[in-house]
Amino acid sequence: MAQSPNKMSLQVASAISNSSLLQPGFSLLNFDGHVFFLGQKGWPKRSCPTGVFLLDIKQNELKMKPAFFSKDSCYLPPLRYPALCTLRGSAESDEYQYIIHGGKTPNNDLSDKIYVMSLVSKTSKKTTLQCVEKDLGGDVPEARYGHTINVVHSRGKSMSVIFGGRSYTPLAQRTTEKWNSVVDCLPSVFLVDFEFGCCTSYILPELQDGLAFHVSVARNDTIYILGGHSLQNNTRSPSLYKLKVDLPLGSPAVTCTILPGGISVSSAIVTQTGDSEFVLVGGYQSDNQKRLVCNTIVLEDSKIEIVERASPDWTPDIKHCRMWFGCDMGKGSVLLGIPGANKQLISDANYFYILRCKGAEEDKEEELTAQISSQTSTEDPGDSTPFEDSEEFCFSAEANSFDVDDTDTYNEDDEEDESETGYWITCSASCNIDINTWVPFYSTELNKPAMILCSSGAGHWVHAQCMDLSESMLLRLSEANVKYFCNEHVDLNKGLQTPKKVVHLKKQPMKPLHKKTTMKLTTPAKKSFLRRLFE
Repeated sequence: MAQSPNKMSLQVASAISNSSLLQPGFSLLNFDGHVFFLGQKGWPKRSCPTGVFLLDIKQNELKMKPAFFSKDSCYLPPLRYPALCTLRGSAESDEYQYIIHGGKTPNNDLSDKIYVMSLVSKTSKKTTLQCVEKDLGGDVPEARYGHTINVVHSRGKSMSVIFGGRSYTPLAQRTTEKWNSVVDCLPSVFLVDFEFGCCTSYILPELQDGLAFHVSVARNDTIYILGGHSLQNNTRSPSLYKLKVDLPLGSPAVTCTILPGGISVSSAIVTQTGDSEFVLVGGYQSDNQKRLVCNTIVLEDSKIEIVERASPDWTPDIKHCRMWFGCDMGKGSVLLGIPGANKQLISDANYFYILRCKGAEEDKEEELTAQISSQTSTEDPGDSTPFEDSEEFCFSAEANSFDVDDTDTYNEDDEEDESETGYWITCSASCNIDINTWVPFYSTELNKPAMILCSSGAGHWVHAQCMDLSESMLLRLSEANVKYFCNEHVDLNKGLQTPKKVVHLKKQPMKPLHKKTTMKLTTPAKKSFLRRLFE
């Protein structure tokens, strides 16, 4: 196959502020050209309690705005390194949802939950999403990160396939020295039936070693697994695995074939550029060497073809940096990031680039017809900086087109119609917050009620006023590094209980058992009288 004539273009994106919000492990979701960001470092701030942001792309500028969710949505924590892919009713369907499984929470806990994200409505000013958690039974995959999930279609049926990843060492095998060490998950293949919510695991002899941060591309009933890193062997697999899933009326059948022509790479990124064409960029070919070569992947019928293609003109900063990370933006574009080191005022800030893998004449909105799942770098820089209310994260795709004085950090249009955002939810059974009647209760409130995160389970947001929190206690909880549990999930063994009003009793002073009296001195005249009295 000849190399693609399309030249990939690389544009620098100069971050203005709060660039540390985008860290390795983030994910991007593309709904009809609208790109949403998931997986910030740290727990969400009051400006966006959902932790999901809309990347507004206009005139080569990116602005991060809080996402809107429907009232019946569940809480989605900011998961990093999850597995995600698109879910369609059939291979030819135009409508799709996103499946999100696993990942790391800001507390470094691993999630075993699976969520389905869908687009509810879209207008010129507002896009509303819905997030639903799915209940699973059977051979449920353990909590993990750095794995992949894909959807296969066979005989009119659809199923999700989960493979690979890493998890913490089982409790029975932990030692004091290696309490939080991670291990490769067993190389089991999990089939997940969303219609009935049941999971089935398969052990295939061709899959001997666990893999993490690999790439998987699916088409119809076949999944191709490429690259990946094994902790046990400290190697990047050069093998190319072909998983074929048959979904008859009875039990599903899963077979695996090892194909030649694999690539030894980890943490690579895949983006779709055509109906059956994909581009593989980024990743590592060794622990201290990035992979600057790009490849084109073509899926035709039941075969795969991987060829090298012309790489973009990498900048000197990209060539010489030790690590890089990124994610597929959809429509053949990739958002890449590299550490800013000491070149920026903020120590943990990053440089960002937009890599466009299609020609300018082809850079138009297309429907994705195959499933893609890829992972980003395993590196994990420092904590993120706070993201204040009404503040936007702004990029410029041209290096010299940015002017600090012209920055618009607040837009009143962004505050319109917040009836379906996370601030106006029914946080508890006793919630009395209504958008039509609410007035500021705390001195720190302006146009939104103050909220606090309850650490019960996966966590959920509640109104501070509904929890009867005083302003001093609310400030203390926002500054202290402690877990909070709402009135419905109070647990004294886990964290801080909501303080209740206590009637102070007046304590009476106790009377001494033996009262000491002062001794009175007797005068000589009295002594003489007493002596004569008893003689």
